[in-house]
Amino acid sequence: MLLAVEEIPQVEMEFMNKTHAEEVTILNEIFEAILNYDETQEANDKLDELYTTWLEHTIEHFKTEEVKMQEMRFPPYMAHKGEHDRALQEMRNIFSTWQQQRDIKKLKIYFIEVVPAWLENHIATMDTITARFFSTGMSPCGI
Repeated sequence: MLLAVEEIPQVEMEFMNKTHAEEVTILNEIFEAILNYDETQEANDKLDELYTTWLEHTIEHFKTEEVKMQEMRFPPYMAHKGEHDRALQEMRNIFSTWQQQRDIKKLKIYFIEVVPAWLENHIATMDTITARFFSTGMSPCGI
């Protein structure tokens, strides 16, 4: 298992916690496929399908947050959206490299070293502040 749902930070908005839990489930499925990878076309297809599911889920996840941030006129919207855009581009780049090279070691390193740290940090910082704003209408910087 890559991440445990119960170990990811919780925020003040339940819809965000639910989305994060779904994300962790998908990530764990991908990681399991990486660990069991056997260089067959079937294994490649399975990883492609799971990665595409993760990418589509993440796009929808970010879009939902961004729409709510805009609706509520969240002051640091552009910073949060910018991090979403950066993370999505990185996900797309890694997927493209995977599809071209089929280098399971590179994919495994990304999932061990980058994904969990980024997700936990993003939830603990940007999503926590954003959820607090959604919940109270106040930002921690008093804006």
